[in-house]
Amino acid sequence: MRYRHPLLHRLWRIALWLFPLAVLALLAQAARTIDWKHVAESMAGYDAGTLTVATLLMVASYLTYCGYDLAARHYAHHSLSTGRVMLITSIAYAFALNIGALIGGTGARFRMYSHAGLGIGTISRIVAFSAATNWLGYLLLAGALFASGRVALPPRLVSDASVLEATGLVMVTATLLYVFACHRLHGRVFHVRGHHFRLPSVPLALTQFALAMVNWSLMTAIIFILLPPSADYPTVLGALLFAAVATALTHIPAGIGVIEAVFVAAFGHRIPPTQVLAALLAYRAIYFLAPLLLAGVAYFMLEVRGKAVASTSAG
Repeated sequence: MRYRHPLLHRLWRIALWLFPLAVLALLAQAARTIDWKHVAESMAGYDAGTLTVATLLMVASYLTYCGYDLAARHYAHHSLSTGRVMLITSIAYAFALNIGALIGGTGARFRMYSHAGLGIGTISRIVAFSAATNWLGYLLLAGALFASGRVALPPRLVSDASVLEATGLVMVTATLLYVFACHRLHGRVFHVRGHHFRLPSVPLALTQFALAMVNWSLMTAIIFILLPPSADYPTVLGALLFAAVATALTHIPAGIGVIEAVFVAAFGHRIPPTQVLAALLAYRAIYFLAPLLLAGVAYFMLEVRGKAVASTSAG
């Protein structure tokens, strides 16, 4: 067992709290310089066609994300219906985006899957597979993009383009090693701290990459069509991928302010910050808030139905 010095442990915990607080303080300071009236005017300028396309892309993204848990059904070997899996996954995804992955996504999945009759071990494998799918696709997509040199983020985000390209090569290599490990070690059970897991088959691993890459690309497409024509897709994709890591590091729910700061830094030199913020606020309304409202209603109905079934069984 590895022991950590109590003082170092306490300092680490303090740092974990201070870092997001410092980020929020910097974001609050930057927010004072924004002309929010102009932001509102930019948001009001979107036409119905643009908002319709953005909404359709949102639906396509959520359906793609449901594929994570549908693929996990083969990995975890359970027999829940496709409709039930998709309902649980879409609710959990909306909660994860707005509340946080641990409480919103993982907690909701455990509760809803357990009510559906799955055991803790099976649910744990579903959650692990889904999370791995998301970040494996991220690694391959971001790695390929950064290694290609097609994205040029500003110096305040990335100071050396060669470092970004080298990082991309490392990320792509990591994904290739994962596929190789799935080929060589599939079927072998690994035990880590009382938990056991196995690597998926190569076809299932490739499915993981495909699903996540499509999902990240659809999310990017929503922001891309909401930004002015001067925005290019590779830079939008790079900014979104960069913001995803920043959000994960800060532990700020929904990445509020973090995503905005990254995109303003990426596009502020060619697009007015007010238009960037308008696009991101519209993106949040379409991709975060609207699905959250629907997910909240659906979750409430599942809870009510679950309690009614429990009462009937008890009686």
